[in-house]
Amino acid sequence: MSTQSEPAIPLQPGSEPLRAVAVIDIGTTSIRMAIGEIHGNGGTRTLETLSRAVAIGKDTFTNGTIKRATIEDCVRALTSYREVLDSYGILESGALRCVATSAVREASNRLSFVDRIYIATGIQVDVLDEAEVSRVTFLGIQPTLREEDLAAARSVVVEVGGGSTEVLVVHKSKVEFSQTYNLGSLRLRETLGSLRMPVRKQRQIMENQIGRFVHQAVQQVSTIGEAPAEIVVLGSDCRFAAAQLVPNQVEESLPTIPLEAFEEFVDVMFRLPVDEIVHDYHLTYPDAETLAPALLTVLSFARGLGTSQIRISNVNLRDGLLQEMASQGVWSGDFTEQVMNSAVDIGRHYAVDENHAAHVAHLSGLLFDAMTSQHRLANQYRVMLKLAAMLHEIGLFVGIAGYHKHSMYLIQNSELFGLSRRDLRLVAQVARYHRRAAPKPSHTGYASLSREERVIVSKLASILRVADGLDRSYSQRIHELTCEIKRDRLIISVPGVEDLSLEQIALKQSCGLFEDTYGISVLLR
Repeated sequence: MSTQSEPAIPLQPGSEPLRAVAVIDIGTTSIRMAIGEIHGNGGTRTLETLSRAVAIGKDTFTNGTIKRATIEDCVRALTSYREVLDSYGILESGALRCVATSAVREASNRLSFVDRIYIATGIQVDVLDEAEVSRVTFLGIQPTLREEDLAAARSVVVEVGGGSTEVLVVHKSKVEFSQTYNLGSLRLRETLGSLRMPVRKQRQIMENQIGRFVHQAVQQVSTIGEAPAEIVVLGSDCRFAAAQLVPNQVEESLPTIPLEAFEEFVDVMFRLPVDEIVHDYHLTYPDAETLAPALLTVLSFARGLGTSQIRISNVNLRDGLLQEMASQGVWSGDFTEQVMNSAVDIGRHYAVDENHAAHVAHLSGLLFDAMTSQHRLANQYRVMLKLAAMLHEIGLFVGIAGYHKHSMYLIQNSELFGLSRRDLRLVAQVARYHRRAAPKPSHTGYASLSREERVIVSKLASILRVADGLDRSYSQRIHELTCEIKRDRLIISVPGVEDLSLEQIALKQSCGLFEDTYGISVLLR
């Protein structure tokens, strides 16, 4: 098990430590832990990092399941981490976040894996889907992209993992594109593991496999605007390359490697046997085994994007997880903005009435805030409500009849940046119930929700119905409102609008779910 200390996001002078926290990343070839402290100003600092090699990806990408011996290796690694956590006084579950990515996510016995870890160590493992990884990556890299020479640039952020490759395109702090490809360094290596062939032939096969994904990615990126100006690469493989090629820059936040020098280094790594890489560069065997495929993947992306240099970031998934913990699980303003931008783009694709959608989202937010003591939901559900409001009419693109059901289907099968499948399912259900019948167990998708999720859908959908009724005229004429709860009524007062008869009729028709959910009626005056 290796350990080291490294700074993360710098602290402001005079800030006092608030609490010690830890994050654990169960990856394809290793389990890594970062112990940090969160300060009162929202800054974080990494105190210690630990890493231990495991063979999860080798199991998953060859057999589709994690072997029992490998699971027990993970148990031993996490048990030793548990001892370190205890020495730091990190005992309560709220101070620890443990996640797993593609190697566990794709394993057929992933539930048995997380259950065994919990039974043996008491550590709850959250298996992240692709969208959640994108969200955490954005949280980690965003401070770096705000630096002066990248603030206005269009940056392509690439991270090659053992099982997948993630691509983010960020321009002026806005995520313009996000996609995860089923392409990883260990996956590439395992594909050729049973074949005996010369190194040149191995590289040729890898380049052909990589080329298909790179071509697809470059085509998708090229449709969103002008050519990207910078490629920013995450991952330990490229940090290793930077340490060898530009050692004088490794202390900088974004060391820069000329593409020609990077290409020569890739050639060298492919010629060297894995054993020599381990011996000469003091890497672990799993890291040495996946080094050349990872670097080749980055080189292929850089060529495809037409860049002349590669910028290397020292940010990793654990930095983003620490940032997320610093916000205490509340979705940050930056992330919320990205999600809403993504919803706007989807709405435009389906030709929604954008003014109406945005206004209903605004009114939904006002009502959510006014009813905090009634719904008792966290702020992230305010965002989900506004997303459902922005997209509640996209089903009209398919047809008028039953369009609320079409909206549900389209949302569930869309990509909203950073939203997990669970979050997306909730947004879709809220949009589905913005009109017509109340939720029923026989309805598609609703029966599969947990009781907690069903309650959340009812609370949010009933607020959305009120907000939608307040703009039944599609004129956005209700700009302000105040809410007051008296006895068994929610009284909504609208200044400056004389005739509210249309909205009053709309609310009378649509408030049944609200009354059933909250036990109060709605009065508009």
